[in-house]
Amino acid sequence: MTTLTKTMTLSVSSPAFESGGSIPSKYTCQGENVNPPLTIMNIPSNAKSLICIVDDPDAAGETFVHWVVWNIPPLERIMENSVPGIEGENGFGTTNYKGPCPPTGTHRYFFKVYALDELLEISAGAEKETVEKAMQEHVIAKGELFGTYRKFK
Repeated sequence: MTTLTKTMTLSVSSPAFESGGSIPSKYTCQGENVNPPLTIMNIPSNAKSLICIVDDPDAAGETFVHWVVWNIPPLERIMENSVPGIEGENGFGTTNYKGPCPPTGTHRYFFKVYALDELLEISAGAEKETVEKAMQEHVIAKGELFGTYRKFK
């Protein structure tokens, strides 16, 4: 018999933009293309690591991955322009943060943060699906922040 555990909610915010607001160009392909700072609150005391996945569900065809990073120490801040853990492969085929860069229109970008009860033992450069499979049984809290971006000419 399987017991169900309740997943707690993390509060994820950024001093750079409001949830649902426009992501400043500094954090996009039209700016410095660095990750924005994130603040994570309500991290469970038994959390051993955090995961951050940034993706765009409005991309043509399928959700486009901009950043996958795991084994982040369970701290309340991910600093701007940082590599806080082990990075995986994004939709551009690289292993670093690549900011919003929609070809047309306004897209939504989700900064999903998960607290885990362990460190993941997967190799750097893994794809999002590999990370999601490895973390499945270990998520104890989750939260997200989303912002929008439209390229200017």
